[in-house]
Amino acid sequence: MQPAGSAAPPTASTIVKGKPIMSDLSRKPAVTESVSGTADLGKQGPSQSNAFKVWATVGAVFLAYTLYVFIRWVSGPYFEPVAGGPSEPPLYMKIPLMANAVVLWIGLPFALWFFLIRPWVREKRITLDGMLLVSMGLMMFQDPMLNYYSTWCTYNAWLFNQGSWAPHIPGWVAHEEPGHTVPEPLLTNIPGYMYGVLLLTIVGCALMRKIKNRWPGISNLRLVLVTYAVAIVFDFIMEGLILLPIGFYSYPGAIQELSINAGTYYQYPIYEGFMWGGVQAALCCLRFFTDDRGRTVVERGLDRVRGGFVKQQFVRFLAIFGGVSACFFLFYNVPATWLGMQGDPWPEDVQKRSYFNPGICGEGTDRPCPNPDLPLPTKHSGYVNHDGELVLPEGVEIPPVVPIQRPNSDDSQ
Repeated sequence: MQPAGSAAPPTASTIVKGKPIMSDLSRKPAVTESVSGTADLGKQGPSQSNAFKVWATVGAVFLAYTLYVFIRWVSGPYFEPVAGGPSEPPLYMKIPLMANAVVLWIGLPFALWFFLIRPWVREKRITLDGMLLVSMGLMMFQDPMLNYYSTWCTYNAWLFNQGSWAPHIPGWVAHEEPGHTVPEPLLTNIPGYMYGVLLLTIVGCALMRKIKNRWPGISNLRLVLVTYAVAIVFDFIMEGLILLPIGFYSYPGAIQELSINAGTYYQYPIYEGFMWGGVQAALCCLRFFTDDRGRTVVERGLDRVRGGFVKQQFVRFLAIFGGVSACFFLFYNVPATWLGMQGDPWPEDVQKRSYFNPGICGEGTDRPCPNPDLPLPTKHSGYVNHDGELVLPEGVEIPPVVPIQRPNSDDSQ
């Protein structure tokens, strides 16, 4: 494996009169770098690979989505704080929640300096970890997608928030109202996604490196499966034993037969570990498996990019952002959206705490909380109220019955 920042050695076809001919890309500092200690897979595919084009396109789509929901959010009616309601979180929630936010924001400048600014100043380029830092920060805008069809996860509205961009996600189905939506805790989620997930990924890569050194003959598939298993266990410790009990968020719409501590505000759906564990393992693999130039699988063929260093860097960022976004979308949000529609009724332990249910349903509204015995309402449909009556949107009527066409009728054709 090449040292960080070094270019691949010139081949016979690149040497003329004893001097190497450098490509447009290699005239400048290497666009990517090997991550210290990662697996050397050799050159991943031929130089004519179009992988970077595919992943840069994916990244461009997610970037357009991010800009769209952000602009709609800050300029629309959902950009307002969601109040926690009359219930007050106990001190055993308030203290760790505030401490968590303070520590994360204290660490943010150091993370920006260490992963982004310092390498940029020293090497005149953004390193792989710098690209991942930005990509994981933007990945936060996928966070509400798990509630796409039905609200089954809620954050603690006692935390600082400015509402949510969820209703602006294209095709959004779940019912939301300004001031009464699942809020995004910005003070925690911004640094948490940005460098919190990156640090977990770096630790995961270090574990993979140790496993590879301890058992050199281990196959890549087994290495990935071991990493996945460790990520599942870690997620249970992090979420099931820490974040849920301190009230950072709750999974009221979990399938209780598949949950630990079922019926409580801190019930932990076992499949949560399999979903987020899949995301974390995929991110570790993205960073760990590089070619002899330190390039990830999504950057294959990047040498073919022409148009200058800035364009090359931007295309590289789009490819990495596309890979990061796909990990979250495919391994978490796709299954989470479906599983959210299979949930059990919200536990009383959640419904009685207004900071977990800030006017979304239940008391103070005319909407029962999600229940599999009731029709699944959407933001455009009617709903069944607490009295069992169907409430239709203003100006909407029950569709009339259209008679079935029968033979010998006057209008038969």
